[in-house]
Amino acid sequence: MSENGKDYYEILGVPRNATKEEIKRAYRRLALQYHPDRNKSPDAEEKFKEISEAYAVLSDDEKRRLYDMYGRAGVSQRYSQEDLFRSTWVDFDELFRDLGFGGFESIFERFFGFGRGPRRPGATYADLELTLQDVLKGASKEVSITTPATCERCGGTGGEPGHVEKCSACNGTGKRVERVQTGFMYFTSVTTCGSCGGTGLRVKRRCTVCGGRGVVERVDSVRVEVPAGVVDGDTIVLRGRGVFDPEAGRRGDLVVRLHVNPGKSYRLDGERLLMYVPVAPSEVVAGREITVQSFDGPLKIKLRRDMLERPVVFRGRGLPRRGGGRGDLEVFLRLALPEHLSGDSLKHYSELLGSESAFMDEERRRLFSR
Repeated sequence: MSENGKDYYEILGVPRNATKEEIKRAYRRLALQYHPDRNKSPDAEEKFKEISEAYAVLSDDEKRRLYDMYGRAGVSQRYSQEDLFRSTWVDFDELFRDLGFGGFESIFERFFGFGRGPRRPGATYADLELTLQDVLKGASKEVSITTPATCERCGGTGGEPGHVEKCSACNGTGKRVERVQTGFMYFTSVTTCGSCGGTGLRVKRRCTVCGGRGVVERVDSVRVEVPAGVVDGDTIVLRGRGVFDPEAGRRGDLVVRLHVNPGKSYRLDGERLLMYVPVAPSEVVAGREITVQSFDGPLKIKLRRDMLERPVVFRGRGLPRRGGGRGDLEVFLRLALPEHLSGDSLKHYSELLGSESAFMDEERRRLFSR
């Protein structure tokens, strides 16, 4: 709750005997003026939070009565900031929709850090590498996630067995209770014990396994069913399979990010699958038939000279498409020259050079004279 000493009635610009309708009209006007989606000035957000807090108090009979009698201290003793808004949620939600801002929950979470419903646990992320075979047929894989677990040696106390005792400051409750009198009213204040941090225990010697944290890291394996036809960058969300979130009281989702590894011979271009095959010059000239092993079976290619200029396309031999069926596989031929030649091989290449050099010289002259 804001500690600003400014009077709530002054914040909304209404007299102390203002009716509920007058208070609502004042808030509507100010909300339109200071809503951060409409007002981009640096102080608009703080002003909007201030008028919203004032309206939350003055629009509710019980809160307004406490405020009129004891000021902000009277309200803060009875209501946390979260409770302050939750009890008037329906009124806020209806008012915001009326003003064309949509529901109140999104901005409520944005400014105050909590929503109408229970806190949603955070997601856990994991990465999974797939082969082209996995993409074609689907796969059942496992991913590892690191989760906190209670230390078995100390049972979560953080202390060595026999070296943990009850906190004397709070008598083991973990809380300090104080009774405060304001006027004719008494308010009970409950705070976390500063001596034990709310655990109710005093550790004389830290646990040698967890170092006093009370938890250790454990690696869990989660099985992921990957359907056929996924593409690089897709995600699979497993509801409630992530790490336990103690603040939310439940496990979050596990978001598995998929990465397709095409291997050395392939490249992915969106949904296109490209394959690169080395061939010798003599194989192309002689028109040899070669066999290459693709990720889902052998492919035969009868080599021709024009194949060096454009890909050989195998219809329906690529990856699954989202709309059904399979895409094409585009095979690109790349000339591969030998790195080391024996005496006989070098002699054959020299003889070949003699018969080809005049032809190639003429071809280059024609090409660069254009």
